[in-house]
Amino acid sequence: MRYFVESYGCTMNYGEGDQIASEMDRLGHVPADSVEDADLIVLNTCTVVDTTEKKMIERISELKRMGKEMIITGCMAKVQSSRISVRLPNSLIIPPGSYDSLPGSVAERYGRGDGTANGRGGRVTSIIPIAQGCLGDCTYCITKFARGRLTSYPEERITELFRDSVERGCTEILITAQDTACYGFDTGTSLPSLIKGLLSVDGEYRIRIGMMNPESLDRILDDLMDVMCDDRVYKFIHVPVQSGSDAVLERMNRRYTVSGFIGMIERIRSFHPDVSISTDVIAGFPGESDDDHERSLDLIRRISADTVNVTRFSPRPGTEAAAMDGQLHGRVSKGRSRMLTELRFNEAENRNRGLVGRTMRVLVTEEGKNGTMIARTLNYRPIIISDAVRLGEFVDVLITGCEPTHLFGSLC
Repeated sequence: MRYFVESYGCTMNYGEGDQIASEMDRLGHVPADSVEDADLIVLNTCTVVDTTEKKMIERISELKRMGKEMIITGCMAKVQSSRISVRLPNSLIIPPGSYDSLPGSVAERYGRGDGTANGRGGRVTSIIPIAQGCLGDCTYCITKFARGRLTSYPEERITELFRDSVERGCTEILITAQDTACYGFDTGTSLPSLIKGLLSVDGEYRIRIGMMNPESLDRILDDLMDVMCDDRVYKFIHVPVQSGSDAVLERMNRRYTVSGFIGMIERIRSFHPDVSISTDVIAGFPGESDDDHERSLDLIRRISADTVNVTRFSPRPGTEAAAMDGQLHGRVSKGRSRMLTELRFNEAENRNRGLVGRTMRVLVTEEGKNGTMIARTLNYRPIIISDAVRLGEFVDVLITGCEPTHLFGSLC
């Protein structure tokens, strides 16, 4: 049977999608090049916000009209299984906590194929999930219902996947989880210890560390900064602040203060001045005042992040925030989101402009548009190259220009 895995949402979900594809390969099923060419679609869903949930339901309906067999995985398979079942009463629905059962369920329903596992070769980037769930209890988050409490995967398993990725020629390896920084808090180890062990694997590659919540990152910060001195680790930190107002952070049940967050960013930059900081901000959280919004704008100016992911608040079923007083009208959230986005582009362009004229060693990670290639600097900034370079290659480039979202460069 020819299958196609279609993933949505976070890096973690894409990593799990790759692992599902590997399981399908081991069962002897053959990967298709597209949805149209496949007999079976594994729809790996996301439901983090309302618009994404609606997109997933629409996609299920589209695939059903195409007459495709479907397996539904991802967060919707856990928290909105009833919405799926009413549309696909006979399809397999396998939530993240049940992925170990996937090979047996697929074999029972569809049998085994006669294909040969391809080893997922020929790829530059590998995504390795290192844990399931987190230790947070944010009032707006529906993902916690899908993923549960923290369960860290064994270091031996992660190292085996990492070594396999390097041996297959992957030069960019993304280490990810719902909260990457809390890895090992449940097992007596830590993320810095894990990364240090991975770096013992010989090879020329770069590791990107996934999103880390501030309260978890603070516990491991010094040790993590030491590990990041190795140039095989991107100088990149994704740490979501969500609001510049302590009052809003308290309603979100985020366990830190704005001043503590700023102090953390300053500490990170004292270790690695060229570090790229990515953060997230939610616009229009229930009860957010004009002053709270201004505080978020001030925070973005103060930390001058390289990337700010702006999301309008979306009430998710079953969460505390969905039932809070002070729900804001959509046009208010939209207006505040627009202001945050405009500011984040201005700040990002200023940060990028400071890199123009520098020479950097970059890793070519993907194909761009119109014959260009996209590479990543050591601090994970995307750079567009028009010269002839190969995927997975390390090259030296001169940064010649910039936009808010990327750099331009040419071979030295």
